[in-house]
Amino acid sequence: MAAILALLGAASWGVGDFFGGLAARRVHVLTVLVASQAVGLVGAAVWLVASLESPPDAVHLLPAAGAGACGAIGLAALYRGMAVGAMGIVAPISAAGPVVPLAVDSTRGVSPSPYQWLGIAAVLGGIVLLARDADAGRTPKLASGVALALVAAASFGLFIVGLDAGADESVAWTILVARGTSTAFALVLAMAVSVGIRPPGRLFPAIVAIGLFDTTANVLVAFATTVGSAGVVAVLSALYPVATIVLARVVLGERLDKSRRLGGALALGGAAVVAAG
Repeated sequence: MAAILALLGAASWGVGDFFGGLAARRVHVLTVLVASQAVGLVGAAVWLVASLESPPDAVHLLPAAGAGACGAIGLAALYRGMAVGAMGIVAPISAAGPVVPLAVDSTRGVSPSPYQWLGIAAVLGGIVLLARDADAGRTPKLASGVALALVAAASFGLFIVGLDAGADESVAWTILVARGTSTAFALVLAMAVSVGIRPPGRLFPAIVAIGLFDTTANVLVAFATTVGSAGVVAVLSALYPVATIVLARVVLGERLDKSRRLGGALALGGAAVVAAG
């Protein structure tokens, strides 16, 4: 059950991220983030009311708040990365996030198996192939958006850790607090840099789609962490780039060279090996 929920969450995240990357190519990334997180916050609030769950102690909601802040940073980095670079490069690199919860699992006595270490090595090898700038010649240089993709990966890993800790008490309240924190965090950032938070009307359908897909993914992944290992759930949910890459290829006609296609396969295949190990 945990695997199915995590994979459905991955698909939902991938679609939402594709729309997020598209929107960030047209308006400021913080405008996209504030508006989409606000849409998701409304959805989370409606779900909480319908669930009739009583609020847990405030201390149990602190991890959810931390997850929300990390999630906002991760999404901002991912959307901006996909706006300045190829989605087929940025999305797979951001999938390296499971290294973080796997490390946390290790501190709790749940050490990765030899196969999982092999999977991690494959993920890192894939990142190396994806990260190189094919036009840089002999001079080492990162491709556009790679640094932002790495920030997104670290942030998403921390997001899963916080989500796992909070969901043990209440999934509905965890999602609401995480989404409320991410919305407030994005709003403060937008105000600090004087960015308008109202998106153009033509982007409204995309903004709504981003918020709904992202919130749906959060709910599915939060439920998954309550019935399975956070490390495994993180790895399976990190397969979200598959949906993003497919949409980028079909809708935008993105093409990657053989080396980068190999890198993407290694990164995503390594994540699958970690989950299976």
